[in-house]
Amino acid sequence: MNNRVAEVTIKIPFNDLDPLQIVWHGNYLKYFEKARTALFDSFGLDLYSVSKEDNFVFPIITTQVKYLRPLRHRDEIICKATLVDARVKIIVDFEIMSKSKDVVYAKSRAEQAAVSLPDFVMFPKIPARVREACGF
Repeated sequence: MNNRVAEVTIKIPFNDLDPLQIVWHGNYLKYFEKARTALFDSFGLDLYSVSKEDNFVFPIITTQVKYLRPLRHRDEIICKATLVDARVKIIVDFEIMSKSKDVVYAKSRAEQAAVSLPDFVMFPKIPARVREACGF
């Protein structure tokens, strides 16, 4: 793991399946969130604490997902999060692949903005504390 990449291993549980016995598409976002959390943890950065201490929240403003192959019950996967940028927006790319890394199931990109509290005004850039923790 380099300083801008984090991976988590997940075994697909039965309760993530839809009636077709494949993972319901919305659950992929849950896997991405696990990888994003591991990524920020690797920076020693807790965005929830930042919201409490600095009065900023970081909502996801855009998500794109390309579903390449269906995930099934008990598949063992790696979800990788790669930080692309954290200057104006936090941009993270994701990839879900087989544990052996020979099959890619999905790719995604998510963007987060900095929004000040309590007025909910979008800030024009990511606050310095977060940018610096992310290496930007």
